[in-house]
Amino acid sequence: MSDEHPTHAVGIDLGTTHCTLSATASADTPPAPLPLPQILSPGEIGERTLLPSFLFFPADGQFPAGSLALAWYPAARDVVGTFARDQGATTPLRLVSSAKSWLSHAGVDRRGEILPWDAPEGVPRVSPVQAAARYLGHLRAAWDDAHPESPLAEQDVVLTVPASFDAVARELTLEAAELAGFDEPPRLLEEPQAALYDWVAQRGAAWRDDVAVGDVILVVDIGGGTTDFSLIAVRDEDGTLQLERVAVGDHILLGGDNMDLALAYTVRAQLEQQGTVLDDWQMRAVTHGCRAAKETLLGEDPPTAVPLTIPSRGSRLIGKTLRTELRREQLDAVLLEGFFPAVDADARPQTPRRAGLTTLGLPYPADAAITRHLAAFLSRAGEDGAFVRPTALLFNGGVTRSPMVRERIAEILGGWLAATGAPAPTVLPGTDAELAVSRGAAYYARARRDGGVRIRGGTAQAYYVGIERAELAVPGIPPRVDAVCVAPLGMEEGTQTQLPQAFGLVLGEEVSFRFFGSPTVRHDEVGATRPPETLTELAPIETSLEGEEGQIVQVRLHAHVTEVGTLELWAVEDAEPQRRFKLSFDVRGQA
Repeated sequence: MSDEHPTHAVGIDLGTTHCTLSATASADTPPAPLPLPQILSPGEIGERTLLPSFLFFPADGQFPAGSLALAWYPAARDVVGTFARDQGATTPLRLVSSAKSWLSHAGVDRRGEILPWDAPEGVPRVSPVQAAARYLGHLRAAWDDAHPESPLAEQDVVLTVPASFDAVARELTLEAAELAGFDEPPRLLEEPQAALYDWVAQRGAAWRDDVAVGDVILVVDIGGGTTDFSLIAVRDEDGTLQLERVAVGDHILLGGDNMDLALAYTVRAQLEQQGTVLDDWQMRAVTHGCRAAKETLLGEDPPTAVPLTIPSRGSRLIGKTLRTELRREQLDAVLLEGFFPAVDADARPQTPRRAGLTTLGLPYPADAAITRHLAAFLSRAGEDGAFVRPTALLFNGGVTRSPMVRERIAEILGGWLAATGAPAPTVLPGTDAELAVSRGAAYYARARRDGGVRIRGGTAQAYYVGIERAELAVPGIPPRVDAVCVAPLGMEEGTQTQLPQAFGLVLGEEVSFRFFGSPTVRHDEVGATRPPETLTELAPIETSLEGEEGQIVQVRLHAHVTEVGTLELWAVEDAEPQRRFKLSFDVRGQA
């Protein structure tokens, strides 16, 4: 970034289904989305505020030369955005989708060129990091093209991530930004916080009339690929209302993508009743078609049905296509009963017995019922596991554009609270479920620079390092491991901690560190010990540190939450020359 004062505060939502970019130039101007040029069809360029998060690789000669070109990409060999998404309905094996979900999947090599996941030989592939960089690069180029006098590299930029993203996924998100041409790393912000910032920005000073000290706001964020729950408390500080994020749910790969697939199965069953059997390739096309149909049926003034066209591999069908439709009553039944069933507050996600062998892919939850996941979150998010009773409810994410979905969640949550004698939560008026995150991120970028409402939060989970006990060896019994807290929950940006315990660090050969996390353990301080089985194991740190082979030096582990919101870990030698060894999380995956 140059020495000149940035002229804009910019927020970027790198979404599973859509990407958006919003900006504001002054405290008097609310953040507004940037219209994003993109290919709508070969030779046709149009502007949309949403950039669909899809990357399509055309076959050689599939489209006329230059028909996919943009001003900043004249020799385009691939395409992102609206046309990429639409092409996926007919050629799904050449389409990259859900890259953000893959970016958070510890079971694969996220820097490896693995997408499209099931692509046949000859189709180009990219890594999840490269796909994310491709979307971010498009946003950066679109901004620079519209603001040549104020390039994005010189602005205050905030990039959003799911609240449940762990340290590795956050680091990889910044790596994607670097590949996309961001010379300085953007600051990271959790998406539910960004949605609340947008609500504050839209309400202005009136937001303080809508909530009071002691209120707890539940943010329900259901996007294309993930469901996030966050609790934000309203505090009193010197007579002024303050906001503090107090709890974050697990990373749940459950959202619009799952709903698209469920609708596709409904369509398949409908066709099978008519004697038509779809193969796997056609099912992919149906799924992409159902995505577009769902968005239409959940939009403003929806029709009663949306037609679907399915490519056929046979030669007997006229036009080589199948035609059917997705009806509104089908969508309502699939979404309400499958994803938002009416359950009691003590319901928990169901985990059926799994098959011994399974195909490799994203780790989707076994239970698609979002209401059961919400009940589990509220039951463990309170002090000592007490059920949390939210007083206010804010919706975010494309799925919650639907009044039906919002009403269903509010009704179920209200029933849980009524059973405890508590009133139903106040539903805070959302503004735009698909633009709120980028607009809220831009507001946050401006508030950091010029002053404004801030949500306190820090790290979304506590982090622990596994330390083996020095015990007598017993045949067949591995050494016991203690999980020692290195970064407590809520550790603020720009702060550091040092583990009080010293341990030996092996140099000159491959070493491994086990790490654990918990979004619910609130009161552990640095150095506190607990059994690792009470925590979630994270990606390990595997590295070879410079030094004489086999040398062991006494070190202490330091944690640093950076200003941009990532976690850095260092092993610092006790004795002179006090060498510092940076430890980087392993992202190669264990699959």
